[in-house]
Amino acid sequence: MAQPILFVILILVIGVTAVSGATDAPNAIATVVSTRCLSPNGAIALAAVFNFVGLVGMTYISTAVAKTMFGMVDFSGDTNSALYALVAAMIGAILWGIACWYFGIPCSKSHSLIAGITGGAIAMNGWAGVVPTEWAKVIYGMVFSLVAGFVLGWLFTRLIEWIFKFVQRQAANKLFTIIQDIAAVALSFLHGAQDGQKFMSIAMLGIALSFGSSTPDSSGFPLWIMVICSAAISLGTILGGKRIIKSVGMDMVKLEKYQGCAANFSTTFTLLVASLTGMPVSTGHCNTSAIMGVGAAKSLKRVNWSIAKNMLMAWIITFPACGFIGFLLAKIFMMFA
Repeated sequence: MAQPILFVILILVIGVTAVSGATDAPNAIATVVSTRCLSPNGAIALAAVFNFVGLVGMTYISTAVAKTMFGMVDFSGDTNSALYALVAAMIGAILWGIACWYFGIPCSKSHSLIAGITGGAIAMNGWAGVVPTEWAKVIYGMVFSLVAGFVLGWLFTRLIEWIFKFVQRQAANKLFTIIQDIAAVALSFLHGAQDGQKFMSIAMLGIALSFGSSTPDSSGFPLWIMVICSAAISLGTILGGKRIIKSVGMDMVKLEKYQGCAANFSTTFTLLVASLTGMPVSTGHCNTSAIMGVGAAKSLKRVNWSIAKNMLMAWIITFPACGFIGFLLAKIFMMFA
């Protein structure tokens, strides 16, 4: 009660996490729905459960992603102004995420959040508010997710086709259905692990700033923050997941069951490596590039490149748009700090 703005920050963290659940989490289950291995409602329920398990489980294994989020910006100085800048950053990320959700574009909530807090830090401390060595991990993660997703999607497709070329299609499809169900669990787990830590790190930063410190404790997260963030991701997935599932899993490429397996293998590997090395990547980036790689392995004409182009443009615009909104709102809010 002594810091009412902290209450606002925690509400906004819940909001931005829920928007991520609606726009980013469905990417993890898009292929398992499009290949009819699971129903949309069943896949969404599965994602809701294992996003929570992944968030809590990975936090006890590694907090590398959270440490990157803490380190990429510098909010040192007037902690009261920093709190207002943090509020501005999250409002910008939420507005951008809602706009992308409305148009069915799987924007990266991770990148919109990163851009927003970067804009807020610049508004407060100028370019000194950006820590280049840590921020570079965002670029590494983006390049890695796009290249690894596409290349591995292509390779896994070719490998599966070679291994199962003499197996009867009906028998193979039964196996691929089981594999995809397992992969959907793994992907939901890893999405919770990746995105959950990003949003929890913002909550921890807000708590630290409210107590006069610009450096959060990254050694551990309170269980109540884990529960709140995972519940928000799950709620967002339940309420808004079907729109993104249709855009990614059904409209961009028509997948067979074995192709869905190839895409899931690629996305799982990419997310796991990124989570363990501290690269904050987007589940949407990983899965969408994997699906394009899978489609390209069959034929470049199998990919709906117009949809892929629209998604790519959304990703490119996210950084300057959210960064500018965060910067502008931070400047306005700090006038009243």
